[in-house]
Amino acid sequence: MSRVSYQELLESGAHFGHLKSKWNPKMAPYIFMESKGIHIIDLNKTVAKIEEAASAIKQVAKSGKKILFVATKKQAKDIVSQAATRVNMPFITERWPGGMLTNFSTVRKSVKKMTGFDRMASDGTFDNISKRERLQITRTKAKMEKLLGSITDMTRIPAAIFIVDIMKEHIAVAEAQKLNIATFAITDTNTDPTQVDFAIPANDDSTKSISIIVETMVKAIEEGLAERKTDKEMEKDKEDAEAAVAAADGDHAVAVSEDEEVTDVAKPKSNLRPRKAKKTGE
Repeated sequence: MSRVSYQELLESGAHFGHLKSKWNPKMAPYIFMESKGIHIIDLNKTVAKIEEAASAIKQVAKSGKKILFVATKKQAKDIVSQAATRVNMPFITERWPGGMLTNFSTVRKSVKKMTGFDRMASDGTFDNISKRERLQITRTKAKMEKLLGSITDMTRIPAAIFIVDIMKEHIAVAEAQKLNIATFAITDTNTDPTQVDFAIPANDDSTKSISIIVETMVKAIEEGLAERKTDKEMEKDKEDAEAAVAAADGDHAVAVSEDEEVTDVAKPKSNLRPRKAKKTGE
């Protein structure tokens, strides 16, 4: 059974593309027809591509790696931030920081600086500086939190990124390509689907269309995380069982050894030589 139905996508308006004049010829395989100058996306292919992308992103989550969600367009910000937060994944919904992936070490320094401001507020440092300095630090911290607050826990480059609009997020796509990071994206009729690894042909401007696709990806991630947890529990149970068997074998060996010692004490070997039989007369 498919993760999302044709009817659900149809009702969300996922089939509406851009004007014919704005199309990208590389999207031709996913276009069903033209209606009133607007390209209509083949939702049967969208369903298949969603299933393919969801299965792949599930495996990434199951491996314990991070998936970075990117959506800076107004109609996608809230949808993506809420969905990513639900599965504890990092996200970017404000301006894409240049070098976010290709110069990740510098970005991490900025994040550490931001957490340093938090320590200053808690350890009493703020009480020893002027009001003007406190105001400057507060403003800087607020600005950094807005831009980088959602990636505070991302200590390494993500294994994959999910993008809502690859035209708007072209820098993110380019950086991911340079580092061979797996890319998942909603691709409208004005985009080049060959720029990403898992293209999902659909309307990337409709809130309902974005919501249903992002929700499907998040559910796949939840499945991956649940399977990872189950596998860990099974592995732990197996290790505990093996440890219990090993301990039982050890106890049995000790018990056998003690029994042998008792037997040896109970039946000591005699040092007396056997008497020779007397010779009888012939």
